[in-house]
Amino acid sequence: MPANPALRDYLLTRRSVGQAFLAEPGPTPEEMKTLFTIATRVPDHGKLAPWRLVTFTGDARRAAGEKLAEIAKRRRPELDDASLENERRQFLPAPLVVGVISTAKPHVKIPEFEQLLSAGNVAFNLEHAAYALGFAASWTTRWFTFDEEAAAMLGAKEGERFIGFVHIGTPTIAIEDRPRPDLSEIVTEWRA
Repeated sequence: MPANPALRDYLLTRRSVGQAFLAEPGPTPEEMKTLFTIATRVPDHGKLAPWRLVTFTGDARRAAGEKLAEIAKRRRPELDDASLENERRQFLPAPLVVGVISTAKPHVKIPEFEQLLSAGNVAFNLEHAAYALGFAASWTTRWFTFDEEAAAMLGAKEGERFIGFVHIGTPTIAIEDRPRPDLSEIVTEWRA
């Protein structure tokens, strides 16, 4: 396979854009189909497709946030109005939020951990797909990613779990890099 300098350069400069800086326009339905096709081209030992996607667009973003605020208020009655408004805005302002769900199940040859990693690859590939189509993205986890009641309300079924939410939209800020790890501190060579 020949070298692909454009892809290399993209991978060397890719970075997330915080969800607060993602705005309209978002992907069209046809672009969403392309996003999901790219997102699901991931390592998948056994061809299990151990993941699902749940989309939040339009008014559903605010409605999901309202339900999250209700759950949060029941759990923590001391939350003030500003905190509850933050809950209501969990899926705003990005025009598209995609919940990535791991559907990993026991398998004789493929550990659930490996299936979970495949779902993680879907989330990251979704970020790559967004950039390939001219958008930006941010993969987030918040309390509701790990909360069974909230996850069920957002679409997780029995035995499933969210691995995160990918916010996609048009960036409203210049994308700048951040400091990256020093390779000499994180890469070692195994020796017998």
